[in-house]
Amino acid sequence: MQNSTARLITHLKAFADPIRLRLLALCVRGECTVSELTEVMAQSQPRISQHLKQLCEAGLLERFRDGQFVYYRVPLGSEQAAHRRRLFALLPSDEPSYERDFEKLCGLRAQQGRAIPEKADDADRSLYRALIELTVAMRLGDLIDIGSGQGRILKLLGSRAQRAVGVDIDADARQLARAELLLAGIDNCSLRNGDMYELAFADGEFDTVILDDVLSGAKRPVAALSEANRILKPGGRLLCLARADADRVDGLEKQLAAWCASAGMRLAPPRRIPVRNPRWLLAVASPANRENVAA
Repeated sequence: MQNSTARLITHLKAFADPIRLRLLALCVRGECTVSELTEVMAQSQPRISQHLKQLCEAGLLERFRDGQFVYYRVPLGSEQAAHRRRLFALLPSDEPSYERDFEKLCGLRAQQGRAIPEKADDADRSLYRALIELTVAMRLGDLIDIGSGQGRILKLLGSRAQRAVGVDIDADARQLARAELLLAGIDNCSLRNGDMYELAFADGEFDTVILDDVLSGAKRPVAALSEANRILKPGGRLLCLARADADRVDGLEKQLAAWCASAGMRLAPPRRIPVRNPRWLLAVASPANRENVAA
């Protein structure tokens, strides 16, 4: 028997249980903890944990730890992604229990979200428009947002990426971002705790890397850029977002160029947002020592 046939049989066996199907229907839409799934399903934790273990062993779910919580979600990696999409397409879209479960999960997330969502001002909205204009013709592919905060950039760009990962050191911000992304229906995003100087990702893993307003206050900006360069695929792009006062924008532009050069990257002239009395710099960098073949 071929490996692909054996894998299909394993997956179909995992599908052959209504509770596991409901778990899959939730974890397709976002990453969930055992306690959330237990409360939504109104089942005992040992029973839910056993179902989750079977789904992980079948390769239909993955688990990861974030602080004190363990999350489960559908794998976002490209390996066997097409096969999983075909399987998940078998989940009936008109099953009422799936929507009831999702509504319960959204209610739980609303209760848990104690952080106050950030409000966008005019300068922020100008930045979002500029990001959309910049990336509208860009293949985002696998995207990572370093310094993702409450997930505003992920909500803006995540749905156009093949997969999206947000990295932030603030646990409350990650929790709120998970709730926001779930409610926004963006199901290809994952939030992770991480150190921008030592990211837990492979060399050349991402097509698009965003440094989300983290360089200005960084103790080692060149090290952060070098790490971003490491995880960038050949032909990939780095987007640098930097908040700046109007009287400091010239100096920050020079700093960004110098930092990128030291990290082995080429920086295109940054865009000032808005043009008058700028509050943000938006710049694109690419590896200087690798051929840039992105479209």
